[in-house]
Amino acid sequence: MNIKMIALDLDGTLLQSNETISEYTKNILERCKTSGIKVIYATGRGERSARNVAPYECFDGVVTQGGAVVAVGETIISKCIIPYEIARPLLMLFDSHGINTMSEDNKLYYTNFTVTNGWTSSVNYRIVDFSTHSIDAEKINIFYNTLDEIDFVKNNIPADLYFVLARGGHGMIMRKDTTKLNGIMKLAELWGIDREEIVSFGDDEIDIEVLVNTGVGIAMGNALPHVKAVADYICDTNDNNGVAKWLEKNLL
Repeated sequence: MNIKMIALDLDGTLLQSNETISEYTKNILERCKTSGIKVIYATGRGERSARNVAPYECFDGVVTQGGAVVAVGETIISKCIIPYEIARPLLMLFDSHGINTMSEDNKLYYTNFTVTNGWTSSVNYRIVDFSTHSIDAEKINIFYNTLDEIDFVKNNIPADLYFVLARGGHGMIMRKDTTKLNGIMKLAELWGIDREEIVSFGDDEIDIEVLVNTGVGIAMGNALPHVKAVADYICDTNDNNGVAKWLEKNLL
């Protein structure tokens, strides 16, 4: 395999269930980097949350907020926001419909509800009045309880935004030009790497586009069934070092 970049999802993929990266996996990733392969991650997490579990200095580049922010070290390569003039009417609409809603930038989560321990990474949040909210959003999060709420969100977002579901009653609204794949390809282009030279790993709905549009797509053993169905290979689970085992066997 002529692989020059490894693109990793975080939650359910690189991270174990306790939100840590095993020492074995760290060692394998470092060996890959030493061999000249670029190692990046692409996550729906925001900058602060991602750094807490996967420090930027351990990776050649990162894609956060589902593709909204692309960085190499402390240098921002690209940043795609939802201007507050577009975000605010949506936040107000979902709030009026009783939907738990959260706007997010690189500093805080701005919400209309009290965030519980069910979403453990959301420790830095502020309950706000969306009618006066004037901060641009890198991403809008929806926490739904019914299928009707999902339909309501889908039917009320502008044409230049899209809505994707994640696990645990969570959905994300982002710009259509903001995807994990686009973020990954911005880093690949920076380094002169073709998409066929990228191996990607993922487990959730948002990872499907990446898995089918990179050279080799690997689904985790714990991935959703329809994610496994589109993958080239299925590795072990995130709690059993699936990423590291596959890399060691196939690339090192």
